[in-house]
Amino acid sequence: MSLASWFRWNEPPNRISQRNPSEMVAETLMMELSWQMKQAEKQQRERENEYRKIKTGVDYGWLVSYPKQSYDISPGERLQLEDMCSKIHPSYCGPVILRFRQLIAEYEPEMQEISRLFRSVLQEAAEKIKEEEEAKKLARQWNTKNKTSLSLTTFKSRSRISPFISDIKTISEDVERGTQPTRRVWSMPEFRNTK
Repeated sequence: MSLASWFRWNEPPNRISQRNPSEMVAETLMMELSWQMKQAEKQQRERENEYRKIKTGVDYGWLVSYPKQSYDISPGERLQLEDMCSKIHPSYCGPVILRFRQLIAEYEPEMQEISRLFRSVLQEAAEKIKEEEEAKKLARQWNTKNKTSLSLTTFKSRSRISPFISDIKTISEDVERGTQPTRRVWSMPEFRNTK
């Protein structure tokens, strides 16, 4: 028995499972939400410790053991947020995270407010996606309308109508040939039939 069989060096590397992009976006955004919630909880504990330290004058922080995470969003709300996250296009995942982090840094919300802030960022991104889709739809409609109208204008421009050169014989034309054309008033342009 060789040593290579003991070690897994010669096995092909496990490939990352092919998942739907919307699932990956939802998972990424939900991980960002949980990370921000943990950070907010950590900051809240630090503020409480500072307040106790100022109030009592003694630091007992080394004695206190904190639970892993004391606040979590309800399962119903989590499902709603996951559903909203799955509707976000993958190209918007990064901008959504950046906007969420920007708002967290700007407002420094409490634990309970983070999920509402996250929901507002998702709604803002969904509205922006909807507006862009509508703009693309209008642009496609405009392009198809322009193609049909351009074909009609090129058809019209190919057939030129000249009112003074005509192969159709009329009675008035025969009468006018026999008589001398009269001079028109100076304000009116003079049209002569030249053949």
